Amino acid sequence: MAAASLLLTALCAVQAPAAAPPGQVDIDPAVAEQLDDAITAAMRKAAIPGVGVGLWVDGEDSYVRAFGTADKATGVPIKADMHTRIGSVTKTFAITAVLQLVDDGKVRLDAPVSTYLDGVPGGDTITVRQLADMRSGLYNYTEDPRWMATFKADPHRAWTPQELLDIAFKHPANFAPGAKWEYSNTNTVLLGLLVEKVAGQPLHTYLEQNVFEPAGLDATSLPTGAEIAEPFVHGYTNFTPDGATVDASAWNPSWGWAAGAMISTMDDLRSWVPTLVSGRLPDGGRLLEPGTQAQRLRMLPTGYPDVGYGLGIAELDGWVGHNGELPGYETIAVRLPQERATMVIVVNSDVDGKFGSLSSLIANTVTKIATPEHVWSLPPAAQPNAVPESSAPPTPAPSPAPSS
Repeated sequence: MAAASLLLTALCAVQAPAAAPPGQVDIDPAVAEQLDDAITAAMRKAAIPGVGVGLWVDGEDSYVRAFGTADKATGVPIKADMHTRIGSVTKTFAITAVLQLVDDGKVRLDAPVSTYLDGVPGGDTITVRQLADMRSGLYNYTEDPRWMATFKADPHRAWTPQELLDIAFKHPANFAPGAKWEYSNTNTVLLGLLVEKVAGQPLHTYLEQNVFEPAGLDATSLPTGAEIAEPFVHGYTNFTPDGATVDASAWNPSWGWAAGAMISTMDDLRSWVPTLVSGRLPDGGRLLEPGTQAQRLRMLPTGYPDVGYGLGIAELDGWVGHNGELPGYETIAVRLPQERATMVIVVNSDVDGKFGSLSSLIANTVTKIATPEHVWSLPPAAQPNAVPESSAPPTPAPSPAPSS
């Protein structure tokens, strides 16, 4: 399917909707209307307050729409320039920092993590690469029942990276390093500390100077607390002691840190994804050296059909990037390289009735129409079913508890 025809699937000409959602759309009006109708139907079915959808083909057609509200209290509509919490899309940035240090000769991917950090159980047999591609075997701290109960009771609590690791390290490893793939936020928190140790500066500072600024991401940040810049999308969750749905936008994301605490916008993610997947900055410079980028994109099996995972990056039926989920927020930021297409989806709810991942519901709805040969469809067993969660794809064993 040629790139030029990606969003121009032949459909019967239909009058554009009288009151189209806000956004920028220059694809065939009939395709746009079909997407509009399908997305709004999915939102009604899953009771989603607000959705942002962006689909761009390089130099050609685009479909950027905002549906519903960013704030149920005021009715303010969701917009593409609003800040939102992006969950595990954070991992694409944190692992980029690690790989830049590899390019600088300061870190070796196949060196034991004990070369750089002390106190990691089995750290002399777990490599930096195994942390980045989720094959370390280390227990995922967000699956610890006591941690989950503490989080649910006080979602405003600030967590330090070491507190999170202490929880993980109380548990034995799930398997020997390299034996299989298993998603664990513990891996990326460790790599965040590695960046700080080797670079000699806080992770948020390193990212600002070496990733956000060169990539032209003015609205992207790793917060040091619960702050989120205006204007922002309010996120709604029922991960509460009594199951009531609440606004989680002021909850402290420090529990995710390098694994899931970042903030961005649809506009910034639209720019970031091609940079992430190509390894090249918008100005033509290099984000990573070609050899390092090739290693990042070496997708290994995860145990799920059509789902591979590289170094802090995933592939699902040709779409390359990451998704992220945490209380109130779901994000997908991916690229279909062979079609030169980028897709960004923002959803401000994780309230799950029977649909699993709400962002995946929207992505599936969009890609069935726009890219029918590359449909976003996580296997049912791999759908996240709990929060707080910032994974892409989620851990193999579904759990009623958070599996970030």
